[in-house]
Amino acid sequence: MSDTPLTVDRALRRLMAELAQDGADVPARDVRLLLAHAMEIDPGRLTLMARDPLEEGIYAAARSLCIQRGTGTPVSHLRGYRDFYGRRFTVNDKVLDPRPDTETLVAEALAAPFASVLDLGTGSGCILVSLLAERPDARGIGTDLSPEAIGVAQGNAERHGVLPRAGFIESDWFDRVEGCFDLIVSNPPYIALDEMAGLSRDVLTEPRMALTDEGDGLSAYRQITRDAPAHLAPDGRLMVEIGPTQGQDVAGFFRSAGLVNVCIAKDFDGRDRVVSGQNPR
Repeated sequence: MSDTPLTVDRALRRLMAELAQDGADVPARDVRLLLAHAMEIDPGRLTLMARDPLEEGIYAAARSLCIQRGTGTPVSHLRGYRDFYGRRFTVNDKVLDPRPDTETLVAEALAAPFASVLDLGTGSGCILVSLLAERPDARGIGTDLSPEAIGVAQGNAERHGVLPRAGFIESDWFDRVEGCFDLIVSNPPYIALDEMAGLSRDVLTEPRMALTDEGDGLSAYRQITRDAPAHLAPDGRLMVEIGPTQGQDVAGFFRSAGLVNVCIAKDFDGRDRVVSGQNPR
């Protein structure tokens, strides 16, 4: 080992060199994120601390994380969290990783008032918790088929102070849901079975039932739109996240279910991302 003191900058270069030598494909951005995580600092501080000394133990921890990243483990799972809509959410391999695209659904939902919300397939709880955190007077319920996901969602609700206003139910969509809501939201599995092979290895580490319906990617929308009107208050809204090619099909399901004011909202990249409709009753 070199007698040259290890600094943050040298650690980054050493990590990249050793990973390349080992044949581990880890992007430089991820190496920085994982080194910062091992150092327990914000990644933005790495440049400011470039010449600061670094303990070999911290370097070893960062190297271990990077090796795991090279085998396909997502950065969010290695760090144990993902930032979403300005808040930090605990995640693991039992829940879908929150993504910026889903923030479009939250923003659209917040565009009109609501006192009660139902989140179908809540996963990490990022949608429900974000909505309740932004609307302190609202109450909500999150459903999921996975008891492990329910546990993660409850932890996130507690972390962000909304657990007293949030309930969680192990349920297959509406099966165990009672009552009506001003707002129903969902980010259901929308990847078609024949598209699964083209997904990145990071995505394939996530719960399969949160990704695909094992069919055409539209079955969840058919079931949700069929049953939603019975659980919507008068003028209540249904809003779902979609894949970028599914807008017209899902909008058609909304209209067939009798919902009105059906529209498609685009995400930050200009792709169709959210379909919404309103109960006319």
